[in-house]
Amino acid sequence: MRTVRNLINGKSRDASSGATSELVDPATGKVFGTAPLSGAEDVDLAYRAAADAATDWAAATPSERQRGLLRFADQIEARADEFVAAESENTGKLLELTRTEELAVMVDQLRFFAGAARLLEGKSAGEYLAGHTSWVRREPIGVVGQITPWNYPMMMAIWKFAPAVAAGNTVVLKPAETTPVTTVLLAEIAAEVLPPGVLNVVCGDRDTGQEVVSHPTPELVSITGSTRAGMQVASTAALDLKRTHLELGGKAPAIVFADADLAAAAEAIGIGGYFNAGQDCTAACRVLVHENVHDEFVAALADWARSNARPGLADDTDALFGPLNNSVQLGRVQGFLSRLPEHATVVLGGQRAGGVMTDGFFYESTIVTGLRQDDEMIQDEVFGPVITVQTFSDDDDALRMANGVQYGLASSVFTTNHGRALRMSAALDFGCVWINTHIPLVAEMPHGGFKHSGHGKDLSMYGLEDYTRVKHVMSAF
Repeated sequence: MRTVRNLINGKSRDASSGATSELVDPATGKVFGTAPLSGAEDVDLAYRAAADAATDWAAATPSERQRGLLRFADQIEARADEFVAAESENTGKLLELTRTEELAVMVDQLRFFAGAARLLEGKSAGEYLAGHTSWVRREPIGVVGQITPWNYPMMMAIWKFAPAVAAGNTVVLKPAETTPVTTVLLAEIAAEVLPPGVLNVVCGDRDTGQEVVSHPTPELVSITGSTRAGMQVASTAALDLKRTHLELGGKAPAIVFADADLAAAAEAIGIGGYFNAGQDCTAACRVLVHENVHDEFVAALADWARSNARPGLADDTDALFGPLNNSVQLGRVQGFLSRLPEHATVVLGGQRAGGVMTDGFFYESTIVTGLRQDDEMIQDEVFGPVITVQTFSDDDDALRMANGVQYGLASSVFTTNHGRALRMSAALDFGCVWINTHIPLVAEMPHGGFKHSGHGKDLSMYGLEDYTRVKHVMSAF
């Protein structure tokens, strides 16, 4: 049995109340450990530690912050086997894909932010008023509260704390209740390479998260999670005029035109839709395909999925994804399929996986056709290995359907017509538009959405700047 503990001011601690929650391996449905159920006292201790560390860390030079984060990245890389095994145990993720597609990527992202700490930009100093020189200071906000989701526990922790710490802030971070293991491991490394109090981790449930958001100390609170959770955070933060940084849900359209390479589009959409069991806000879950090639595309996607997109246990190198994260999420996905309208057709999957996966929260790769724009599965985020396919008649019809949801995080266009690709990228109301691909991300480019997908950016210099404030300084001469 694994025992997870909070890490506050560089030291491991149980919850003050002694309360714990059970941790369940999604691949087996069995309990493998416990984590603290932190309360107001624990959150207050963490914020006190962060506040005590804030002045010195803000005064650290960018090069000092860079060195700390680079040592952090080196330690993660050196302990790669430990992190991959722990993430798999806590999430059911496939070992090899976790190593190549998550751990290696997050180490690169951490190193990016280490370098970005030294490249803050602002307007040049100048005499904008006669006899006076003005310049801009970009400063740390101070203390930041953060909440991460269960779909990419260790990577989302990096996305949250790395830019905040690089910018000179101190952090209190709460991981998702079901997946705290690797976040606490990260905090243990922080205790070795960063000053005490710079990164503090408190584990717990929604009540703990509410304490993190409502506490008077942080000047900014950030969450990656559902739209509902983001609205609750924004509502609570508004009572104290805290800034918010919200990366929320998605319902990404993938628009396939008749001139596209259908086989290549099917593969890209299959990977983008089924990776991590579809538990990704940017997943290619909603395909819009031109009516003239609908049947051909659906056949190509189904053929690709049968051969390449099946669930499997952690050491299955032929599988594409592991289980859903928890029993509640499994029930949510099953509920969507059970409520399908009569005009919908399940072309592939639609069932819980069996065999050696029977005891876990595994679900088959699924394709659903025949849905209409106002149907539940089109409008709401499923967050599972489910791809829907609709038809459109022309460019305007495709845009109307693509933009006709509450979300605005990610989208993609598949076409060989360069002009059409540019027109669509300008008209799609999403924070990211991929052309002839779907789901790749790089540390240098921003990630974040519009509408009910939230506001603020992760990754890139934009993500770093979101954790700073701007001050004007004017001097008479």
